[in-house]
Amino acid sequence: MNEPRYILYMRKSSEDEERQSLSIPAQKRKLDEMFPRIKIVARFEESKSAFEPGRPKFNQMLDMLHSADADGIIAWHPDRLSRNEVERRSYYLRY
Repeated sequence: MNEPRYILYMRKSSEDEERQSLSIPAQKRKLDEMFPRIKIVARFEESKSAFEPGRPKFNQMLDMLHSADADGIIAWHPDRLSRNEVERRSYYLRY
């Protein structure tokens, strides 16, 4: 059986500036510490809010999953992935 391939996704929202959200470098360090032995095929960084749809790197990452170039996504917190229904719904409609 092939080793699972993962994408690391790090996002820092522009609206999180005043809140205690981890910076992208801090997210990288945490993920590298937590998952030292997994096979990483891509790393995506974005500095854009997930509240509004339209994150190019996020869409690129989902395309990799859909085309079976990766098996999963790892983010330091689930809210780094998606927080709006429009984005989730548009992804499902694409495929």
